[in-house]
Amino acid sequence: MITIYILTYNEELDIAACIESAMLSDDIIVVDSVSSDRTVEIANKYPVRVVEHAFESHGKQRTWMLENISPKYDWVYILEADERMTPELFAECVEATKSPDYIGYYAAERVMFMNTWIRHSTQYPRYQLRLFRHGKVWFTDYGHTEREVCEGNTSFLKETYPHYTSGKGLSRWIEKHNRYSTDEARETLHQLEKGSINWRDLFFGKTEIERRRALKNLSLRVPGRPLVRFFYMYFLLGGCLDGRAGFTWCTLQAFYEYLILLKTWEMKHMPVNSIHPEGVAHELPVASNQ
Repeated sequence: MITIYILTYNEELDIAACIESAMLSDDIIVVDSVSSDRTVEIANKYPVRVVEHAFESHGKQRTWMLENISPKYDWVYILEADERMTPELFAECVEATKSPDYIGYYAAERVMFMNTWIRHSTQYPRYQLRLFRHGKVWFTDYGHTEREVCEGNTSFLKETYPHYTSGKGLSRWIEKHNRYSTDEARETLHQLEKGSINWRDLFFGKTEIERRRALKNLSLRVPGRPLVRFFYMYFLLGGCLDGRAGFTWCTLQAFYEYLILLKTWEMKHMPVNSIHPEGVAHELPVASNQ
């Protein structure tokens, strides 16, 4: 058996379905970032533990959760409210915990957008560390999301999980990515000033994780990033095969890239104007797609 953590913030539309998918486990912990809607009320109707903690950042929220809310089991899985656990994935997770060789496992998401699986332009399979032994993994902030720090070897799960990225409507998606772009702009400035491109990982990285991170560092330095990203996703990755939803997805991602460029310029040339309360990302992400 494994413990499942569910991270939430104003997720009244998704939390019930998420919890019900996770009830394959008898230890579910909902960690809420002090929602202003009915998220906590709905969660409390289920046999789960609900803990509220004010959100600071993505990495800090996860680290606080792991340090302060003890799981029932040695192995834990992190689930976002707009994601679902599947019986097949759960069974593989339980089986994976029996191996003494690894302390954590990456799982790939299936991005569901406009009722369509965006298989091609999302670089599927894109992996996130979700299953790990408690006490062996911590998180740090990176851009609008987080990165893991692992004390041991990791591996990959074969089963995937659905991620419903537009379940709350396109207005919510745009609002959320407007906030995310602020953090990404800050990280872009930091990487351009102090970071570098890891060419070895870019071409010879052992895992998809290493290659994707090296590619992102390279992309920060590419002129015309929004257009390049659209061309890369729609034509090279095959987003054109994902139909209308694929075209919309690629267009929104290019727009998101343009927002990051604009805010990067603003922070560099107009730093006073770029620091304001609404520019701070304060909502827990439904998922990290960058």
